Amino acid sequence: MNVGVLQMKLEWENPSVNRNFIDVKLAEFQGELDLLVLPEMFSTGFTMKPESVAETMDGETVQWMKRKAAEYNISIAGSLVISENGNFYNRLIVADVSGNLSQYDKRHLFTLSGENERYTSGNNRVIVKVGAFRICLQICYDLRFPAFSRFNDDYDALVYVANWPAPRILAWETLLKARAIENISYVIGVNRIGSDPNGLEYTGQSQIVDFAGNALIQAFGEGGIFVAQLDKTDLDTFRKKFGFLDDRDEITVR
Repeated sequence: MNVGVLQMKLEWENPSVNRNFIDVKLAEFQGELDLLVLPEMFSTGFTMKPESVAETMDGETVQWMKRKAAEYNISIAGSLVISENGNFYNRLIVADVSGNLSQYDKRHLFTLSGENERYTSGNNRVIVKVGAFRICLQICYDLRFPAFSRFNDDYDALVYVANWPAPRILAWETLLKARAIENISYVIGVNRIGSDPNGLEYTGQSQIVDFAGNALIQAFGEGGIFVAQLDKTDLDTFRKKFGFLDDRDEITVR
């Protein structure tokens, strides 16, 4: 499976500009992709004013994701601000080539920014199928909580979409590799670049890491689509040879 991560600057609270930028990058890209992963809150930046930008599942950005998935014959994943039943969610949505939608609501809301005061957390761990791969969906701060992503023999890759600022970027780089090694899983981590009105700088460092902790791609401060190939046979062979997960502790996440 060919996976691309789009590392990009985000125009603050301006979905149309951000969608148009992604349109341009997709049109420029000449390679083949099965899955394209966009940053956290890719249409707005990491805003704590959801009432200003929230869309519905029938809104323009979700419909745009469905159109682009069909146009380019790929699955597209990215989180955005969704309003539903009187609540706001930081929701990671995957649109596939057939127009089907999968969704995961961020469980671990970032208390340091007050995200927990403006958004409603999700409760469910979500696995989606892209080709032969089972993918576990995660968002940014979830990365710091390994029990929630603990391997249960139900996924082959973890996806983390993020707005992870430069002062804590070492944690981002380190924990992506840790999640890959401890779960014997591919890990796909996409972060933004640029700055936001809160004075935060973002240096990207998006990565795709293999099941042994090796970085297949590392995107530093530059923007663009970066691609790695994930091999299911190699993953299965490694897991069979090194049965570390058979010795894991039984943990119940509440």
